Amino acid sequence: MSTPNERESERVGHRSPPWATTSARQQIRQRYFPALELTNQAGRRVRLYEDLIRDKIVVLNFFYATCQGICVPLTSNLVKVQAELGARMGKDIFFCSFTLKPELDSPRVLGDCARRFGAGPGWQFLTGSARDLERCRQRLGFTDPDPTRDTNKLNHTGMVRFGNEPLMLWSACPGLSAPESLAHSILSVDWHGRHGGNPMSARGASRATTGDR
Repeated sequence: MSTPNERESERVGHRSPPWATTSARQQIRQRYFPALELTNQAGRRVRLYEDLIRDKIVVLNFFYATCQGICVPLTSNLVKVQAELGARMGKDIFFCSFTLKPELDSPRVLGDCARRFGAGPGWQFLTGSARDLERCRQRLGFTDPDPTRDTNKLNHTGMVRFGNEPLMLWSACPGLSAPESLAHSILSVDWHGRHGGNPMSARGASRATTGDR
């Protein structure tokens, strides 16, 4: 007859670990997409995962409206990428630009910024609490390994992250890449490559790879 301790060891030994009972897609969601709400340039509250990420191909970047450095050419470049993607924008491909300075970038400021650059349907400029946006930045991997550089918002280097959430394909590249090249990279995580992308080329890419802001 086994002792109580032996029975407890047997019970614990047969317990399935969390990763065995949670799908890979759910694990990615839990690790990279915190449950929080942001506000877009129209003043509408949106949930990070449910409204912005789930079931979509997304392109993510961080910026701030008054930036006089890399944000201006990067946003202008994304406008050209938007044109390259054509009718796909707002249909199954979406852009999300998160502010690094929520204390300055109100929905009205972001709306003016979106109109000034010519952002079209499917492109949301997002603000919220400083705490929530910092959680987004950290979880999405827009960080610098040097803690001192990481705290200085002037050091963001203009990386963009893109991915196909349902297919769990994620990668990143410089936001100042040639528009045609960047659009091609985004389409590399497309639905089974039906629009000329090759999703297999992204399978080796890191899911939510760490990179610079």
